[in-house]
Amino acid sequence: MSDDILKAGYSIELLKELHILTSDGKINQDSRRKLKQIKHLYQFIEPLMKDVLKEKNQMNLIDHGAGKSYLGFILNDLFAKHQSQQDQCQFYGIETRAELVEKSKALAQKINFSNMNFLNLSVEESMNSKAIPLEIDIVTALHACDTATDDAIKFGLQRGSKYIVVIPCCQAEVASFLKKAKKDLSKDSLTEIYRHPIHTREFGSHLTNVLRALQLESFGYQVTVTEMVGLEHSMKNELIIAKKIEKPRPRYARKLTEIIEQFGLEELKTRFFLPQFDTKTDT
Repeated sequence: MSDDILKAGYSIELLKELHILTSDGKINQDSRRKLKQIKHLYQFIEPLMKDVLKEKNQMNLIDHGAGKSYLGFILNDLFAKHQSQQDQCQFYGIETRAELVEKSKALAQKINFSNMNFLNLSVEESMNSKAIPLEIDIVTALHACDTATDDAIKFGLQRGSKYIVVIPCCQAEVASFLKKAKKDLSKDSLTEIYRHPIHTREFGSHLTNVLRALQLESFGYQVTVTEMVGLEHSMKNELIIAKKIEKPRPRYARKLTEIIEQFGLEELKTRFFLPQFDTKTDT
C-alpha cells in the first residue's frame, strides 16, 4: 500500500469497498490514476465546502450523474467525517441506473455514512423531487455526457447554488449543429475553423464550454476554467468552477447570443437559456 494514501487520510476500508484497493490493500495502475484524479478534484472542492460551512454552518452538495458515487464517498470521508461535521454536511447522489443507486445506499449504510442520500432520478426529475432540499449549495457533475452537463448547470441556476462544478464529457450536440449550419455559412471564411470533421468535433466541444461559461457569467457567476489533471491521466480534463458573486449580467448574455447567431446555432437558444433582465436598470 502506498504511504501517500495513508498520509492523505483516506479510509482504507472505504477504498477497498470502492474497489480502488484490493482486499489485501494493493492498488493497480488504473486505480492509482483514478485515485489521483479524485484527490486532485478534492483539492478544488474542499475550499468551496469550507466556504459554505463558514457562511451558514450547513452544507448541501448534490452530484448529478453520480455513477458509483466515488466523489461523494471520498468528499465525505476526507472532509465531513474527519472534521466531525457529518451532521452539517448532506450529500445527494443522483443517478439513473437503479442498480448503482442501490449499491451506493448499501455501502453508505455499511460504513455508517448516514448523511449520504442516493436517488434514482434523472437531472430533470431531480429538479422537482421533494426528496431534495430547495437549498443546494454546491452542484457537481463529473463526466456527465453531452447535454447532462447542461441539465446539471440548469439545476444549479434554478436553485441559485453558490457553486457549480462540472467536468464536461462527450459533447456532440453543438458539433452536430455546426455541421448543419455549414451549408448556410459556406461563404463565411470562419467556417474554415471547423471544415474538417475532426475540427468540427473539437471546435464544437470547445465552443460548448465557451457558451457554458458565458451562460454562468450571465447569471452572475464568477467562472474559472482550468485543467483538472494532466492529459496523461484523462483527455476529458476541462474543469469549470462557477461561484455566485452578483446579480445577472446582461453583457455576458449579449456575448452568448452573438456567438450563437454568428455560428448559426439558433436552435440552441433554449439550451443555453439566459436570465430575465430589467431593461431599465441592467446594462
